[in-house]
Order: sequence, then structure tokens, then C-alpha cells
Amino acid sequence: MKFNIGVIAGDGIGPEITDEAWKVLLKVGQVYGHEFVRTDILMGGCSIDACGEPLTQEAIDTAKAQDAVLMGSIGGNTSTSPWYKLPPEKRPEAGLLKIRKELGLFANLRPAYLYPQLAEACPLRSEVAKEGFDMLIMRELTGGLYFGDRYTKEVDGLMTAVDTLSYNETEIRRIAKRAFDVALKRRKKVTSVDKANVLDSSRLWRKITEEVAKDYPEVELSHMLVDNAAMQLVKDPAQFDVILTENMFGDILSDEASMVTGSIGMLASASLNESKFGLYEPSGGSAPDIAGQGIANPLATILSAAMMLRFSFDLDKEADAIEDAVRALLDDGIRTGDILPQSGDLTGITQVGTSGMGDAVCDRI
Repeated sequence: MKFNIGVIAGDGIGPEITDEAWKVLLKVGQVYGHEFVRTDILMGGCSIDACGEPLTQEAIDTAKAQDAVLMGSIGGNTSTSPWYKLPPEKRPEAGLLKIRKELGLFANLRPAYLYPQLAEACPLRSEVAKEGFDMLIMRELTGGLYFGDRYTKEVDGLMTAVDTLSYNETEIRRIAKRAFDVALKRRKKVTSVDKANVLDSSRLWRKITEEVAKDYPEVELSHMLVDNAAMQLVKDPAQFDVILTENMFGDILSDEASMVTGSIGMLASASLNESKFGLYEPSGGSAPDIAGQGIANPLATILSAAMMLRFSFDLDKEADAIEDAVRALLDDGIRTGDILPQSGDLTGITQVGTSGMGDAVCDRI
């Protein structure tokens, strides 16, 4: 089969890690008889440098013409990059928000899984880490505070900033359905996270989520306030299966969940629209401090490519092959610097760089 894939390499370590993911996809194509056609798309700081804006209409049109999009990372160092001296709507992240809206990517799926081989890297207490955890955060991605009306102006002699958090029932219902659908294929448990003791938007969120739950009697639904959820993620992450939440809460909680796995460099994500189209990217940032050194961990991007095969192309066997290859190389002691044993004991460990890790995945497919 032939699949057209847009590749947004982006900034910082983005080009390095997307190249390794593409290498793995080509190996999958060779083994399983598929053709993957790559079309490069500019977005982020590199687009600002080349075109004067973080995302052009041409880039949007090109992305829409693909079967899926694989992305590296966007942005740079906020304290030193000239991009962050620009108005907010011209900065790299503005392109990310825009492409999510333009492509209708309302559902962000971010798994957080503690690989047994990396339990030592988990920053939680050993008795918590040894239990392991396997959760998926379903974050609404195109509504809420990040997309509401905003302004800064003088009010009664004082500079005042306003950001608007707004959700309607359709936006809530569609992301809730996606969460319950995913839960059916997992452990059949949804934890909906909100702030219903304070926010009207959260009270509507809870009401609609409970209505959707009636169509999924096999799935257990519970509610949790976001402040408690943040605490529970570090106290007892094993209690969670699917976490359903709105845009800003999901942004914060998914980063917290990723770090308790030991390395954000291991975590993939998918952003999906109403069809099978999706944008797939690692959970980490552009890490400009290590860009070009060949030491970045590409596994999150490679695992994002596996999610693309599974969710957009229905190639479950091929996705399994990539995920199994990652488990196998971890069993074999292959590590990039960010996932080396914290104890300093490197017995049985082989440290590799970005390219070496990509090769290790390919060798096991």
C-alpha cells in the first residue's frame, strides 16, 4: 500500500529525530510491502526564517493533501531566540495552534507508559515505580482557554489581561466519545478531570461526559478535580487508565505524566480529527541546547510513527513491530544518554546516539 506523509521536521532537534522515524518507516515499508512517500512542510521557527511567518497557507494546503503528518519539534529557547521578540501571533507556537485548528485536530492522545526496563529512571518512590503504570491522556485540543477571545487593555487606569475559556456541548461530546472508544480497547476506565467546583465550563463538561457515559455501560466513569489529579499522578499513577480533560488541564497533566516515566524522550502523541487523519509528534520540545549534537533520543518520534500506522493507516501489525522493536532494544541494554541508569552502573548497557538508536530499531523489525 502507498501512503503520503507530510513531515514537519521543525526546529532544534526536530530534523534529527524525524529523520530517524522516517528511517524506521522505510524499514517497515521494506519488510511489509508498503510505500511511504515523504513531503516536507515548513512550520515553526524555520518557517519564520524562510517565509516570515510560522505557518503559511501553502503549508496548510500541503498538510491537508497528505494521509497523515509526522512532526518533530517547534520553537527554540524562549530566553535567547529572536523568534520570541516577535508578536505572539508570529512566534513558532502560533503555527502549532493554527495547524491544529486548520486540520480539525480536536483529540490529542498522549500515552504515558513506564517501561519496566526504565523503572530506575522513574523519579517516583521505588515502591510506586515498581508497580508500573500505563495511562493515556485524552486532551481536547482546539477549544478552551487557548482558543478563546483574549485582549490586554487599560481598565480603570490599570493594565488588564483577559483570556476566555469557552466550550460548547458539541466540543465536549466529541472528545468524550473518543475517550470512551479508546477505553473500550484498554482497561475500560475513564477519569474525567475538571474544576467543576469553580468553573461553569467544567460543570458543563461533567454534565455532557455523564450523558456520553450512558452509551458505554462497560466503561467505568469517575470524576476528579484537576488539582487532585495532579497530586494523584505522582502519588499513584497506576490507578489511571484513560484521563479525559480539556485543553489547558491536559497540557499541564500530560507533561507531568510524561516526566514520571523517567524521560519525556520516550513518549509519543497523536492529534486526530473526525476522520482517520492525524498529526503525530513526540511529547518533548525542541531542545535547542543539544540540537545538532546527535545525542537526542528519537524513540518518542519513532513511537509516534507507530501510532500513525495504527490510528491513521490501520496497520496494527506494523505498529506492533515498531513497539516490539523498542522493547527488545531496551531489553538489550541500548540507551541514549537521557535513559541511562541513574545508578551509574553501565554493566550490560550500550550507549548510542540519535542515529544509532534509529538503527537499533530498524535492526529489530
